[in-house]
Amino acid sequence: MALCRQKLSSMASQFVNFWRQMSTVSEKRNIEDHKRRLLAAKYEVKRKLYKALHRDVDLPNELREKFLCKLAQLPRNSSFTRVRNRCIFTGRPRAVYEKFRMSRIVFRSLASQGMLMGIKKASW
Repeated sequence: MALCRQKLSSMASQFVNFWRQMSTVSEKRNIEDHKRRLLAAKYEVKRKLYKALHRDVDLPNELREKFLCKLAQLPRNSSFTRVRNRCIFTGRPRAVYEKFRMSRIVFRSLASQGMLMGIKKASW
């Protein structure tokens, strides 16, 4: 039992060291992305309302243009299309597994080191 605890603590310390090494690189990118996510959530209802009213063909053109202007006045980063899934370790924007929130490269290295519970390399 003590050997198991010692092994788990060493794995945890390796994981923490890996996290510290990778997080300094990606911190700024992930903070910007987090801010965009918060803005998108904040303005989601307004943005959808203005879009729906702008697309409504039953409304007069002046009113539709007014809602288009209101939509344009919202912050650009409040659109969900500007949110990008990024790796929480490296900040890499491509090949990110949504379930694990890490890139394929980091996922493979952590899985090879045995730091992901229940994940092992396939062999048949």
